[in-house]
Amino acid sequence: MLFEQLGLIEPILKAIKNEGYTTPTPIQVQSIPIVLEGKDLLGCAQTGTGKTAAFAIPILQQLYKTRSASEGYKHIRTLILTPTRELAMQIDESFAAYGKYTGLKHDVIFGGVPQHRQTIALRNGTDILIATPGRLLDLMNQGYVYLSHLEIFVLDEADRMLDMGFINDIKKVIRELPQQRQTLFFSATMPPNISKLANSLLYKPEKVEITPVSTTAERVEQSVYFVKKKDKQSLLDLLLKDKRIERTIVFTQTKHGADRIAKNLRKRNINADALHGDKSQASRQLTLSNFKNGRLRVLVATDIAARGIDVDALEHVINFDLPNVSETYVHRIGRTGRAGATGYALSFCAAEERPFLNSINKLTKQQIPAVSHPFEEAALIDAHNATPDAPKLPPRKPKFKNRKKSSEKKFKVDF
Repeated sequence: MLFEQLGLIEPILKAIKNEGYTTPTPIQVQSIPIVLEGKDLLGCAQTGTGKTAAFAIPILQQLYKTRSASEGYKHIRTLILTPTRELAMQIDESFAAYGKYTGLKHDVIFGGVPQHRQTIALRNGTDILIATPGRLLDLMNQGYVYLSHLEIFVLDEADRMLDMGFINDIKKVIRELPQQRQTLFFSATMPPNISKLANSLLYKPEKVEITPVSTTAERVEQSVYFVKKKDKQSLLDLLLKDKRIERTIVFTQTKHGADRIAKNLRKRNINADALHGDKSQASRQLTLSNFKNGRLRVLVATDIAARGIDVDALEHVINFDLPNVSETYVHRIGRTGRAGATGYALSFCAAEERPFLNSINKLTKQQIPAVSHPFEEAALIDAHNATPDAPKLPPRKPKFKNRKKSSEKKFKVDF
């Protein structure tokens, strides 16, 4: 199917063509007609499926066809609520790209920066507002945001919203929404608390589910490296000696860990920087821009900071720390292997992380292949190869004694 077959108007088709797209993704094929019909939508889709365009394109068309020249930008007609600043900016970029020829106005507000420019934009009026919960509530309380004329409400990344503790903020926003509205609800996972929230918001929704969360991308080759925690940095250094890893996201569990890893890589003359919530907004934007433009080879990120990052031609993802939530693993590796390209997901597993690996294997219904390397914790490899759910065995001495001198030259990255 082509975009021309989805009943889109010429200004939007022209913008889509300018972006170089001709064929919609599965979630776009299913979602766009539903939104254009004015129905509520429950979308379950992973990052990287084209979800943003799936709601941005039909929203732009609906607002364009029902706009009133006399009203101008007086009222906020669409609100998109999203958990992070980075994701809010990316959604804003999508509305800018697809709405280039519609004349519709869009603005984005988020915390971590002075509010002055944002309040000026709101005073001038806007059709579409993209916001994070905290800053939105602040500006609502100050009288800069009114939602009484809202036509469409989008709650994006609902599961991440709840993970970040935004449930009370979301409820406060919902109380201000008009009863008569169209609601679009997106979440990568659908645990009971998310389903309950969706049921409270949606009216007779159509459901679209793309790539179940337990399914890892078919074109991502996965490997696990059993390694002692103290040897993880050395293993990462060794992997990055391979020039085929041109650009990679390294995932870590903590902000402090991200800073430490990036600092150690820079000491080895590897262009690296950390991305997490404790950095200033200007610093985060610069880091992300440098990574997208290729000036950074390694982006070391926490899950929350990295959520929503979409980087073209990213071949490698490295899990320095395994996530303690199995679904997070699927989201992480889903950032590579896109658009028909082969991707590589390399995971480090220390003894204390073995239960996390077992949970991941159980969720994805597979056993990630183990790779031998100079810093391996051999007992865990033996257990892994014997049975995916074997209990942890007592550690034995590594096979490599004088590792750095005798083994590094023989080591070859298995991808």
